[in-house]
Amino acid sequence: MNIWDLLSLGFMQRALIAAVFTGLAAPAVGTYLVQRRLSLMGDGIGHVAVTGVALGLLTGTSPTWTAVVVAALGAIAIEVIRGRGHTNGDVALALMFYGGLAGGVLLTGLGGQSTSLLQSYLFGSITTISPTDVWVTVGLTVVVIVVCVGLAPQLYAVAQDPEFAKVAGLRVGAYNLAVAVLAAVSVTVAMRTVGLLLVSALMVVPVATAQQLTRSFRTTLLAAMLLGIGASVGGLLLAAYASFSANVAPGPSIVLLALAGFAAAWPLGVWLRSRRRLRAPFAPVLPEGHDVSDDHDHLEGHVHGEDCGHLAVAHGDHVDYVHDGHRHAPHGEHYDEH
Repeated sequence: MNIWDLLSLGFMQRALIAAVFTGLAAPAVGTYLVQRRLSLMGDGIGHVAVTGVALGLLTGTSPTWTAVVVAALGAIAIEVIRGRGHTNGDVALALMFYGGLAGGVLLTGLGGQSTSLLQSYLFGSITTISPTDVWVTVGLTVVVIVVCVGLAPQLYAVAQDPEFAKVAGLRVGAYNLAVAVLAAVSVTVAMRTVGLLLVSALMVVPVATAQQLTRSFRTTLLAAMLLGIGASVGGLLLAAYASFSANVAPGPSIVLLALAGFAAAWPLGVWLRSRRRLRAPFAPVLPEGHDVSDDHDHLEGHVHGEDCGHLAVAHGDHVDYVHDGHRHAPHGEHYDEH
């Protein structure tokens, strides 16, 4: 069976749909977590979700929905602890790490079940996803994307500068709780794709890769979502192709492909940042004691700035801009040519 025959199978088609929507949701929320320097929050929530999965297996209900509820409660608890300042954010995450995983193993044992049942949730099992799980994934992803994109200005303001956002009249605590709940939902969406123990990688790595190549927050958000789709679909197809000769799990393949993308983008990002520094205009300083003459060459209608694309060069007490092989210096309302 070749790869095309494999893609014609129902379980692979369901896996592809789940991979696309997971790749959209996880980096969308991860962009705000990275902006708030809470990159490991996905890991903490993922460990809490283990307890939710175990609770679902113990009670015979859907592990997906119990994981959503428990993960959301855990995310809210983390945010409340951080917001009230009773302990540091990293300590709150550590509490969730250990308590969530231990609670999941304990509940599984109380139910008389083997902990091996948790493996498909810990490390992902996208090829066994059911049609119902696909619809749940699609529905939850739509909610995440609508909120992350629709409330992007407010969420960005809160993540970038909480004090300014508070002064501007935004309810910082409410928006922080919203991001925490969205992170919990994204973790649940991704648990069947990459697993609860690897979900944070899909939330953070595409964002880190996008930051190497982009400058604005909105562009980073969109690029991270596209990179998330590429990593999810590419890792799934890579695992499917490799499965002809070896037993390769899709979850680790997705994460490793995302990391490979970051490794490839990093040197390009270093080069782009060096180019931007060269082209960044200096603060213009007009030379003193220079008389304006009628025969000065100047650029009609052009104002040099950050995005004009002309090289800025420091020259004594002012700044020259290279244009058409000549160096021009700002002088009053025109430019002098050297």
